[in-house]
Amino acid sequence: MPLSRRSALLALTALPAACASPNPDLYVLAAIPGVTHGGAPRVIVLRAIAIAHYLERSQIVRSSEGYRIDVLSNQWWGEPLDAMLSRILVQELNQRLPGSTVYGDSGAISTPAAATVEINLLRFDLDQDGNLLLAAQVAVDGKGIRSRGVRFTVRPADASTRALVAAMSSATAELADAISGMLA
Repeated sequence: MPLSRRSALLALTALPAACASPNPDLYVLAAIPGVTHGGAPRVIVLRAIAIAHYLERSQIVRSSEGYRIDVLSNQWWGEPLDAMLSRILVQELNQRLPGSTVYGDSGAISTPAAATVEINLLRFDLDQDGNLLLAAQVAVDGKGIRSRGVRFTVRPADASTRALVAAMSSATAELADAISGMLA
């Protein structure tokens, strides 16, 4: 086989490796402890969280400002956002409500609940000022039905994805604080 043909074949075999994209960086929210409350119902179920459809993707949405969705192409969530938010909020609510047991309705436990929590997540990305904005509707059915809209803003420490996810974790903790206050 002539040298130029052999070189061409070697180059073709190396081509797929050169075109492969790097593995994405995976991120997860962290549970952050908060102030504890007494007086909440003993068994509480967190229903599946409804998230805005623009957030239903593997990639982390950086912003939805200016009529445009800015997605971090190689920065992904380590699990679906709605499932991760449920998991983190269950952990945070259990910590904040020590006399209660909080579980998610998508898990294996199906105990009758004395209270339910429902959340519509409307926004969870950076606003035009560079602050993380969490906007949601929360309904609690326990000692009567209460519902309210909530908005939390957290300034990321810097422009990195790690700082954005840390700000998202802090805003989720603020949401847990608000919910535990509604339940207590």
